[in-house]
Amino acid sequence: MSTIIYMIRHGKSPKEGNERTRGLTDKGEQDAIKIADSLKEEGIEVFVSSPYKRAVDTIRGLAEHAGNKVEKIEDLRERVFTSGDTRISDEKLLPLLKKSFVDPNFALPGGESNAACQKRAVAVLEDLLHVYKGKKIAIATHGAIMTLMMEYYDTRYNIDFLLQTSKPDIYKMEFTNDKLLGVERLCTCRRDKP
Repeated sequence: MSTIIYMIRHGKSPKEGNERTRGLTDKGEQDAIKIADSLKEEGIEVFVSSPYKRAVDTIRGLAEHAGNKVEKIEDLRERVFTSGDTRISDEKLLPLLKKSFVDPNFALPGGESNAACQKRAVAVLEDLLHVYKGKKIAIATHGAIMTLMMEYYDTRYNIDFLLQTSKPDIYKMEFTNDKLLGVERLCTCRRDKP
C-alpha cells in the first residue's frame, strides 16, 4: 500500500515583509487557484503546511474543496537563515544556499544549518508517513526545506534541483512505508528564482 506525498512549494509572495506573515502576490493567488483545480481530483485526504502565511494560502483552496482544513506544523517552517523574521534578499541568499549544500553544518549566527533543518522536517515527514499510511497528503512548503526533505531520500535533490524549481511547484512522491519509490513533477509553472 503506497502513501503519496504532494510537496507543494508556495506561490509567489511579495519580496518585502515579515517571513511569517507575507502572503501571496496576485499571481501567487491565481496560481493557488490553479493548484486547487489541478489537484482536486487526486483524492488528497490530509493537508499540512508550514505555518508561514504564503504556504498556507497556497493550499487553502485545495483543502477547502476537499472539505478539510490546513493543519499548520511549526517544524515545516522554512529554514531559518538568521535570527528574526526579516526576509533575506535573493542576492544575499543564493551564496548562503550554495555554501549550505556544500557544508550541511554551516549556519549564520542565530540561524540553522541544512543538517538541523533537514532533521526537524524529515521527522515530521516520517511521522506523517506513519500516521497516514496509505493516504494522500499535501504538504505546503518552501523551496529549501522541500529540497532538504527530498534530498534525505534521494541525493539527486540538491542545490541544482532547488535552483530549477518554480513558485509554485508540485512534486508527487510515492512511498511504501518509509521507502521512496518515485517522484513525479506535476507543476509546469514558469521558473522563478528560489
